[in-house]
Amino acid sequence: MALTQARTMPGVLELLPLDQIAFQRMLDVIRRNYERFGFLPVETPVIEYSDVLLTKTGGETERQVYFVQSTGALEQGEKPELALRFDLTVPLARYVAEHEHDLNFPFRRYQMQRVYRGERAQRGRFREFYQCDVDVIGKDSLSVRYDAEVPAVIYSVFRELNIGAFTIQLNNRKLMRGFFESLGVTDPEQQTLVLREVDKLDKRGADYVRDTLTGEAFGLSAEVAQKVLDFVQVRSSSLQDAFAKLDALGAGPEAMEQGRAELKEVLGLIHDFGVPETHYALNLSIARGLDYYTGTVYETTLNDHPQIGSICSGGRYENLAGQYTKSHLPGVGISIGLTRLYWQLRDAGLINTARSTVDVLVTQMDAAQLPAYLALASELRAAGIATEVVLEGGKLGKQFKYADRAGIRFVIVLGEDELAKGVVTVKDLRREDQFEVSRAELVKTLRVELEQAAVMG
Repeated sequence: MALTQARTMPGVLELLPLDQIAFQRMLDVIRRNYERFGFLPVETPVIEYSDVLLTKTGGETERQVYFVQSTGALEQGEKPELALRFDLTVPLARYVAEHEHDLNFPFRRYQMQRVYRGERAQRGRFREFYQCDVDVIGKDSLSVRYDAEVPAVIYSVFRELNIGAFTIQLNNRKLMRGFFESLGVTDPEQQTLVLREVDKLDKRGADYVRDTLTGEAFGLSAEVAQKVLDFVQVRSSSLQDAFAKLDALGAGPEAMEQGRAELKEVLGLIHDFGVPETHYALNLSIARGLDYYTGTVYETTLNDHPQIGSICSGGRYENLAGQYTKSHLPGVGISIGLTRLYWQLRDAGLINTARSTVDVLVTQMDAAQLPAYLALASELRAAGIATEVVLEGGKLGKQFKYADRAGIRFVIVLGEDELAKGVVTVKDLRREDQFEVSRAELVKTLRVELEQAAVMG
């Protein structure tokens, strides 16, 4: 019988165990910080009804959706009724609308699950990936103060992940739309197109954006295009600098004044939340391409690795659930695309494989002493020390090699001499040394060693 080639489809991230541990620990850090801020976990099904999932998306999104259809339905030529979710925000809107009367508002939820998109197979683009979202949903209204809490969450997450200096960049869609209105760009659809173009400024450069805005598709005058570019190139270096640059924009229409006031309040409150001024800044080019953002928008970048792009983004949406309920449910939130972030960080050499989740390997010197090895392992596990036992014998050197390749730091040898003296030999593969310790002191000694290892990372 011919063998089927073992392979995975392009666009998925399948890791070896020690890499998976590193990835899982990033998930743990994100979850821990979300919960520290009082957010509650939610999971939604991978599969949603197509008409619910695609209610508020354009044709481009629909072309990326994986539809789900049974063989029988395919044979009958039926239109797919189900699809895999492509993000977590639309399922959240459905979830809140469906469970509105059972939820406590403001509803604070976090969600960390896989999503699916029909991305073109290329380096760093994934078809299956983890998103780690946190959102606050209000009933009838939601204070802009929550817009300031979100950067505090972002700061807490990335500070603990310890992946380098980062900056949370903020803007406000009302401010942008009001400014465009002051330039005579009043059509909402044209404003949306301009927003999408200026969002490309950091990636494509000013010349590209200027040429696009003055081209046939937009038809803006060179003067208006230059004013747009001057506006979107505004950056701040401190909190007071941000206030000064917002004031320097001059008076504008009502939307612009609302956006400016909201940004000032948010920036000031971020400081009160304890986020250092070095970690957040005004960036008036941040627009976020999705149409449902209506106010504050965020993007977070690594200072020393701008080529990675945004590592966390999101913003305020006024009524995303309006497609499913007559209730007014405004919200604000952010998303960390963890699969892509992990891949980029590893590719840039910023994270390495982790140590094993196993703390100790108990070797087998003599098959007749297997009950003693198992008793020792049970003692260690009862003390909270993750322990593996070699159940099949072999040369001791081979057992040490196994532990080294598996990333296990401590190896215990319990031979005839050790049994006779009431001690065990502990070999530390990281420090490349070994020591004897009495059975009575083994747990205490290992705990001290593991605590020191945890502190040192």
